[in-house]
Amino acid sequence: MPSYDASKGLPMASFEESVEVAVNVSEAYLLFSDFERFPLFMDAVESVERTADDTLLWRATVNGKTEEWRARITELSPSHRISWESVSGAKNKGTVSFEDVSDTRTRVHLRIEYDPTGLIENLGSVMGMVNERMREDLERFKHLAEAGGAVTGSSSATPSSRRSIL
Repeated sequence: MPSYDASKGLPMASFEESVEVAVNVSEAYLLFSDFERFPLFMDAVESVERTADDTLLWRATVNGKTEEWRARITELSPSHRISWESVSGAKNKGTVSFEDVSDTRTRVHLRIEYDPTGLIENLGSVMGMVNERMREDLERFKHLAEAGGAVTGSSSATPSSRRSIL
């Protein structure tokens, strides 16, 4: 069930999708828990910096301008689940879980709820542009993981240019 933004009385927008990756669950988790490497597969993300054990500072291009927000890691369960929620800036929360399909395959399930602000972001959300971008990010994660990104530090999936979320 979607969360509600009490200030607007509206449900938050959401994205939920799974991708099967040809790596073991430990490798998939290792790559996704290396937050500073998110720009390698999240196209609009410029940087993620760990500012405390449970806090991340995000910078991303949203609607053509750089946005910044802090997120608190609410769960870090090795090889099982990572959850977070924003504590400032862009309102969002999410969970990524890892399911062991076989010794060499993992299902990565991502669920994000976010609060689009302004006309452009709301239109982008309604038209599915934001969710399409997140779908593409998951595919880039898959390619990076399968190229050995978790083990070797490979950056072969680095986007050639940064694009805005919208």
